[in-house]
Amino acid sequence: MSRGGEVHLACQETVMDCVICKHGQTSPGKVTVTLQRGESLIIFKQVIADVCENCGEYYLSEAITEKLLQRAEEAIKNGAKVEILRFAA
Repeated sequence: MSRGGEVHLACQETVMDCVICKHGQTSPGKVTVTLQRGESLIIFKQVIADVCENCGEYYLSEAITEKLLQRAEEAIKNGAKVEILRFAA
């Protein structure tokens, strides 16, 4: 999921051209992902992603996205309004 709430899927071992800025290439890195549903805000730190070296846009693999969404759903079901978690793959 990108900063704009869009989900970008990428293979974490493949360098790709950034579809946002069209000038940078991605490389492995770690990012902070913020997810919001209604009044709940879930923040994941240290999430493995492919990050554009030019603009900073990030792309998550399908497996990472699935784990994030599962953990966010659990937090919301447990009544979280604001939760900050360190992501462990």
